Amino acid sequence: MKAILFPGQGSQIVGMGSEFYNNFDIVKKIFKEADDKLNYKISKIILEGPEDKLKLTQNTQPAILIVSYAIFSVLKKEYNFDFKSTKFFAGHSLGEYSALVCADALEFNDALFLLFERGKSMQEAVPVGKGSMIAVLGSQIDELNNLIKKIKIKGVCEIANDNAEGQTIISGDIESINSLKDILKENKKKFIPLNVSAPFHCSLMNPAANKMKDKINSVKFKKPIFDVVCNVTSKPENNPEHIKKLLIEQICSTVRWRESIVNMSKENVNNFIEIGPGKVLCGMVKRTVKNINCFSINSIDDMKKTIDES
Repeated sequence: MKAILFPGQGSQIVGMGSEFYNNFDIVKKIFKEADDKLNYKISKIILEGPEDKLKLTQNTQPAILIVSYAIFSVLKKEYNFDFKSTKFFAGHSLGEYSALVCADALEFNDALFLLFERGKSMQEAVPVGKGSMIAVLGSQIDELNNLIKKIKIKGVCEIANDNAEGQTIISGDIESINSLKDILKENKKKFIPLNVSAPFHCSLMNPAANKMKDKINSVKFKKPIFDVVCNVTSKPENNPEHIKKLLIEQICSTVRWRESIVNMSKENVNNFIEIGPGKVLCGMVKRTVKNINCFSINSIDDMKKTIDES
């Protein structure tokens, strides 16, 4: 069985999707549709940069959707990919919107609007310099939760992303994260500070979730043609109203990606196909479950290879 995966923030790179853009009219059409919907040339930012503009959260989020949806559309319409043995779609954080669009649960234009607004709301939720995120390597979730409990100050320090076996992202206010860093050093735990513009997926994002509530509820969602594994629960979902509720919660909840991969694997998924920029998700999958195949589609050659081997 197959699962189709869609990447989130951090996978962006200037020029992503350019090979598909240069070779397929369907991709040019999708990029133009995005420019028209957002009322600015996001296609130019994707294809030409500059990088600092692409890295702005309100640009990054729709940009990754555009490229993921474009590659998926080529796979489906130009290469007639056989989705018969596909069991789940799933996306990492904003990638959940890509999964919903590609599973026919959400219109592309609506997802563009929501992700632009989501990026803006998340950026505005916490003043610049007040939040922080770190990646902790080689530690188990329970162990990290116990270390977080040792923080003396009453701030926010929460698990933002349970990404893979031994890779966890912590998010919170800068004082609490600095306090956790000291505890991690004492316990000889490896961590890397992340260069991010806001502390995503923690309770500091509540203002963003509140802003997005009405916007998400105002958009029409349909039942997806494939069950979409949701970040908040790590379980498959196909009820449009439940999906809406979970997308609102997702903004300030842990992305339970490791559990999502484990749960899909338990449902006999042994071929994971990552569609969109980068190869981050394949790395996470390989660290989490064994005896599986994982394919990343970033180029036409990747696409042909995936079709032949998956």
